Amino acid sequence: MQPSLDFVAQAEFSVAAPIILGPGPQGERRVVPILGGRVEGPRLSGEVLPGGTDHQLVRADGVTEIVARYTLRLTDGGLVHVVNSGLRHAAPEDMARLLRGESVPPERVYFRTTPVFETAAPAHAWLHRQVFLGYGERRPSAVLIRIYAA
Repeated sequence: MQPSLDFVAQAEFSVAAPIILGPGPQGERRVVPILGGRVEGPRLSGEVLPGGTDHQLVRADGVTEIVARYTLRLTDGGLVHVVNSGLRHAAPEDMARLLRGESVPPERVYFRTTPVFETAAPAHAWLHRQVFLGYGERRPSAVLIRIYAA
């Protein structure tokens, strides 16, 4: 059976400059503050609340491990906690540009996430019963993630 993906929404996050903690035994740690944003799509719409963070580990092999935690306020008032984990990598010169905050064409970067949602809002309980895949794009001061249900 061939897997299918159903488009849920596109989320765009405004982000601050990364806080670079420096190299450690597992790689370079970075924390990127999430300033806010929007989520728009056929199944989810609302705002990304300020105060979330994207914790990153840039490994020696050039792969960035990502774990972002943030909250959505949907248009009906429902609140949704999101933990979005994933990987980002590209050719060394493109990763160096990304880490400096420069633009890189998205087709040259592998950026995939697996968002997990939690909500007390009955209208959005369907978020607890599916697996989701995110296709990410890093821009100089924003992150864009297209979210699909698998």
